[in-house]
Amino acid sequence: MEILYISLLTLIAAAIGTITGFGTSTLMIPVLVIFFPPMEAIFLVAIIHWFGNIWKVTLFRSGFNLRLLVLFGVVGLATSYLGAYISLGANEQILLRFLGAFLAGYALFLIFQSKFKIHAGNLTALSGGALSGFFAGMFGIGGAIRSMFLTAFDLPKAVYIATAGAIGLLVDSTRIITYFTGGATLPKELWYGLLLFIPISFLGAQLAKRIVDKIPQNQFRLVIAVFLFVTGLKLLVWP
Repeated sequence: MEILYISLLTLIAAAIGTITGFGTSTLMIPVLVIFFPPMEAIFLVAIIHWFGNIWKVTLFRSGFNLRLLVLFGVVGLATSYLGAYISLGANEQILLRFLGAFLAGYALFLIFQSKFKIHAGNLTALSGGALSGFFAGMFGIGGAIRSMFLTAFDLPKAVYIATAGAIGLLVDSTRIITYFTGGATLPKELWYGLLLFIPISFLGAQLAKRIVDKIPQNQFRLVIAVFLFVTGLKLLVWP
């Protein structure tokens, strides 16, 4: 039954995460850390998210922004390693409270500063890469920050999704290796579960491809922001 719940969560998170630009991890990790140890949840979702980025690159390959890929990706590799390294030695309760504070704070920002726009430029790309890489390594959640910075460049939707997927692929590769070499692992049933979760994440991305131009993005982002705030508050007060 546990595998079925995670499979359903993967499908929903892959579809909504692709459409909104938040990424699969932003939706899956707040739920899974309630039922699994934090590093176990982060490691599992990192693997699913890695494949999710491959689907984004494959399905939305109409174009990339190579300059942003380099600016975001290169610095993100270094900060992703740093964040993953720190998280491996962190106390689980402290890690969950930091995660809760991050989610709640970011959700409030989305809700009350929905029209906030970052100036597009090389410094913005470097800053976005550094911050999203670090938080991806630390908490497994970097797509939300990456999305905030990438939207400053007003990319066409397909180019935006493909570029975000390619950047995420670089960052996720670094942190997965760091988690694994640092001793992170999964129970046997979850290793087997990946045989189901990975193709389901592809179905979610396919679903997103069909509806990405038909649904107002702001409505999705507001609903998810409320979900992130409630979950973050829960982790902050009672991890």
